[in-house]
Amino acid sequence: MNAIVIAQPGGPEVLELRQLPRPAPAPHEVLVRVAAAGVNRPDVLLRQGKYRGSGDVSGLVPGLEVAGVIESCGAAVTRWQPGDAVCALLAQGGYAEYAAVDARHCLPLPNGWTLAEVASLPETVFTVWHNVFQRGQLQPGETLLVHGGSSGIGVTAVQLAHALGSQVAATAGSVEKCTAVRSLGADWAINYKEEDFEQVLTEAGGVDVILDMIGGDYTAKNLRLLRDDGRLVFINAMQGSQASFNALEVMARRLTITGSTLRPRSAEFKAALAAEVERHVWPLLAAGSVRPVIHATLPLAQAADAHRLLESSAHIGKIVLTVDG
Repeated sequence: MNAIVIAQPGGPEVLELRQLPRPAPAPHEVLVRVAAAGVNRPDVLLRQGKYRGSGDVSGLVPGLEVAGVIESCGAAVTRWQPGDAVCALLAQGGYAEYAAVDARHCLPLPNGWTLAEVASLPETVFTVWHNVFQRGQLQPGETLLVHGGSSGIGVTAVQLAHALGSQVAATAGSVEKCTAVRSLGADWAINYKEEDFEQVLTEAGGVDVILDMIGGDYTAKNLRLLRDDGRLVFINAMQGSQASFNALEVMARRLTITGSTLRPRSAEFKAALAAEVERHVWPLLAAGSVRPVIHATLPLAQAADAHRLLESSAHIGKIVLTVDG
């Protein structure tokens, strides 16, 4: 099969199209004939050799989410049959014509969504549901601030929070991006290049939960902005992992600082998360309350170009690789 391989840690040019053996599913796995694969920031970190705990990435096939049709099932699989269309979460291996996936990490296609659209879902939806709604415990009527509101994670968080009855604020880096996040349900869209998000949202009364992928000097601002009992949730630290803040303020206002990464979590954790996502999020997708936001689709062989586009931050929503296999 054709697959994209990380030749060695480095820039986008280290992504090479190679012929690899087709994987064979274990008893608890299904073999998916991949139609499309989502492109995500963790793929970039993996390619660079900077994803914590990844070890030597030379020879690995990146890709954390796919959509396609099940080719075959392991002996222990009961829910799925060959021919079923699914999307799935993986630890790696999505940039390929075939991927072997834990059957519990697969979900059916929501009504009205194409395979390319559905390939944009698993990594972002699983990440947002766990961090915003499980760890951040966002409730209807509360206010969520999403940094990077026009990113793949951002457009998912904005739509889910809005659909479930919360007010939403988002930061983004251009007028076009701010317009896009407003159209998805954001009550405030703040161009961080022109306005101070802390000042704008302090005047609006603060926020209850913050989903932050920025880190660095945003951290102290985030904590000052939180209402009493507020929750700050980290999913990345693109501007730096070190920060200074007032611990006494955290104590006095009972603030919670937390965060997570999805890829290293156990198969059992991901299976439980998949079940909860299907129960709570899939009906919203089928109803049209959350819609796909695809910035670009590129063929598998252009994975390096997809990474360059992602790293440019010029996109709004997701970037997807399509596979002809």
